[in-house]
Amino acid sequence: MSPKPHSLSLSQSLKKEKKYSGGGVFGDVYSMAIIPKELELEKEAAHPKFELRFQLPDLSQPLRDFSRTREVREFLSGALAGAMTKAVLAPLETIRTRMVVGVGSRHISGSFLEVIEKQGWQGLWAGNAVNMLRIIPTQAIEFGTFECVKRAMTSTQEKWKQGESPKVQIGPVTLNFSISWISPVAVAGAAAGVVSTLVCHPLEVLKDRLTVSPEAYPSLSIAISKIYKEGGIAACYSGLSPTLIGMLPYSTCYYFMYEKVKKSYCQAKNKESLNRPEMLLVGALAGFTASTISFPLEVARKRLMVGALQGKCPPHMAAALSEVIREEGLRGLYRGWGASCLKVMPSSGITWMFYEAWKDILLVQRHTL
Repeated sequence: MSPKPHSLSLSQSLKKEKKYSGGGVFGDVYSMAIIPKELELEKEAAHPKFELRFQLPDLSQPLRDFSRTREVREFLSGALAGAMTKAVLAPLETIRTRMVVGVGSRHISGSFLEVIEKQGWQGLWAGNAVNMLRIIPTQAIEFGTFECVKRAMTSTQEKWKQGESPKVQIGPVTLNFSISWISPVAVAGAAAGVVSTLVCHPLEVLKDRLTVSPEAYPSLSIAISKIYKEGGIAACYSGLSPTLIGMLPYSTCYYFMYEKVKKSYCQAKNKESLNRPEMLLVGALAGFTASTISFPLEVARKRLMVGALQGKCPPHMAAALSEVIREEGLRGLYRGWGASCLKVMPSSGITWMFYEAWKDILLVQRHTL
């Protein structure tokens, strides 16, 4: 029995209508409405897809400008000078630290032989990895701070000389404040020592532990873990107070001596700057003078920093100094002074020579860019 013609044509009509537009049925099945495609596009346009886009700012030019500033290049000069100096003089630093804290022989040659016999030649570089990590930020911060503070102090003094100094009016009396008697170099040297010490003191503690007791602290990671377990963050800053107290006279004298001797020598020889050998000699003299003045405080500082290794740690700096005097007399305050000068003098001279050389290169390059 064949289907009715009317039903067949209606079925075909429905398929065609759906094919054209995907239309809907309103009311009964025979009531059809065809929705044009233009209306569908308008409906989609009324509800657009949500897209979230981020556009990072272009920092390449600001970073290039920042890297070309005088301050950044002075920081970089200090870092390079410190790294090159420590790579050469690490054995002298090892011997100096051992003699200052009273480990091993009391003589420089004997201490060298002891280290070589027990640890081989590589023992002379014990703790040098952390020493390099320490000296790079320390010297960068120290020299950078010195230059910035010196310029700021000099600029302030010039402004105050021109009548811009602060004044206080108390009735008929006017008080003028003057800082012309303050040396910008001395203030800058003190600031350099304090800032670098506050930032990098934990690295100094690590370096001394690795140098004095490589058996207990065979690696950097083990040293960090043990020190933290012993006293937490406070252990990383053990000996900070005597370090700051000792750093003030040392750093002040160190920078003051170098700048003043450099200036006096150039004036006497009628020249604008020192040559490299002269920088080496003037830097060595500055290091020798500063080390001699502050050495007793250095001895107390080292005793406090490594006292835990020997089972006895003085409670404060005065106690450490009195302990040294009681056990070894006044001469004990300068135990290791010869080894210290043997290390400090070439270190200071080479550091200043490298620093001035790198500063000349980088600052000249800055002006040519």
